[in-house]
Amino acid sequence: MKASSEVMEIPREDLESLLERVRPSLPEEDFRKLKAVVEGLELLTELIADKDTTIRDLRRLLFPLVTERTREVLERAGLEDKPKPAADDTKKLKKPGHGRNGADAYSGAARVEVPHGQLTAGDRCPGCEKGRVYEQQDPRVLVRIAGQAPLTATVYEMERLRCNLCGEIYTAATPEGVGEEKYEDTAAAMIAQLKYGSGMPFYRLEQLEESLGIPLPAATQWEIVEEAAELMRPAWEELIRQAAQGEVLHNDDTSMRVLHLAREPADDRTGVFTSGIVSTAPGWKIALFFSGIRHAGENLSEVLKHRVAGLAAPIRMSDALARNAPKLSEDVELLVANCLAHGRRQFVEVLTNFPEESRHVLELLGAVYRNDAVAREQKMSPEERLRFHQQHSRPVMDKLHGWMQSQLESRRTEPNSGLGKAIQYMLRHWKALTLFLRTAGAPLDNNICERSLKRAILHRKNALFYKTLNGAQVGDLYMSLIHTCELNGANPFDYLTELQRHAEDLARNPAEWMPWNYRSLIAEP
Repeated sequence: MKASSEVMEIPREDLESLLERVRPSLPEEDFRKLKAVVEGLELLTELIADKDTTIRDLRRLLFPLVTERTREVLERAGLEDKPKPAADDTKKLKKPGHGRNGADAYSGAARVEVPHGQLTAGDRCPGCEKGRVYEQQDPRVLVRIAGQAPLTATVYEMERLRCNLCGEIYTAATPEGVGEEKYEDTAAAMIAQLKYGSGMPFYRLEQLEESLGIPLPAATQWEIVEEAAELMRPAWEELIRQAAQGEVLHNDDTSMRVLHLAREPADDRTGVFTSGIVSTAPGWKIALFFSGIRHAGENLSEVLKHRVAGLAAPIRMSDALARNAPKLSEDVELLVANCLAHGRRQFVEVLTNFPEESRHVLELLGAVYRNDAVAREQKMSPEERLRFHQQHSRPVMDKLHGWMQSQLESRRTEPNSGLGKAIQYMLRHWKALTLFLRTAGAPLDNNICERSLKRAILHRKNALFYKTLNGAQVGDLYMSLIHTCELNGANPFDYLTELQRHAEDLARNPAEWMPWNYRSLIAEP
């Protein structure tokens, strides 16, 4: 197809006006696709006009890496991966014939015990007619999965009787256990789970429920989750307080859009972000989300204001960006760790241009990650893991450090090349990148936080934006509660439901209603 020689400069306002004019003639999904294409083209034009944008930046934007696994990135570069020693192969083969998920994986399923119809334990065997049958410890298990609407409705038609003489009307009583409220607590929990846990926008759920004969307008969904969020706010505030007491604090952020965001007149910042903070300690993991104009470091500073004085200095894990570093008073100390995966990614990106050098780095770092996997599989304590890394990973990291220094000092690598910049990044942050060799419990990377931020990214991809800052804060609350449940093996739907049902108890003592301990409270008589 021949490209047009005509170049048109169209202001952003004209593009937005054009999109609004064509909107009525397109289905909503087609309009969203068209809008995404226009916005993508606008972003690409701005990047090209920026003199600091490189070809590598554009390539990374248009063709993002699907995976960074050593074997696959080497294959893309036309290199063969060296076979690992047999001792490193710690994965056991799965026994055939048991399906993708066993019956024990269905923890949320109803359990029905089915007795034998003709026999009971102690009866005579109908086969040999001599022996006695006894109960087996492992019953035959059958899993049946049925489909239903995410939100169902029941219409109660209560009979009414009228006296033909006095005109008095008598209405049947509401069935036991059925309240007068139209929307149950489970409705708010399911809408929140779909919207903020699974990335289903309100309008998409509206279309689904409409097709199933259960009208549920998007505006109504918002009213339901906003009202329920106020009941759950004490749990979110308690998560923030307890997260401040963590031993390891991961933080990072991603971009977000808030359409109507009021700013202070003196604030000249234009960015909007969703920050993710993951705090870990023995017995729990907490994920927090904060959307607005603050960077991850600023939000972490706000969280740490709740830290109890006298606790040991926590470990802060993030990449080396300055905006991830909190600004704290001098009496607050942090042990800084940087993400080794970020340093590794620098070499993945230049693998095509520097195959052998990048391969050497990836294989050395791969050995360190295998050591960490062994420590995790053997369930070593933080002190045991530290000694294990000092014995097995320190020689590898020392070798890598010496190799990188020699590359620059001997001029085998140009400092301004892609490889040189990757090496300089590692050397510049070497102390923070190797904290795991000096401090018990220090992680290798910030992957747990980056995985958490995928929840905000999923929301951004599907819903595109928050309308107001209040909407963003409601989303932060639900994402924090839902993802914290998942990190601690709790059922988010059940948790959100119970928080609403016990809102008064939650307000009085929120510490007893955390995802890792609330079930014991409900189980009490």
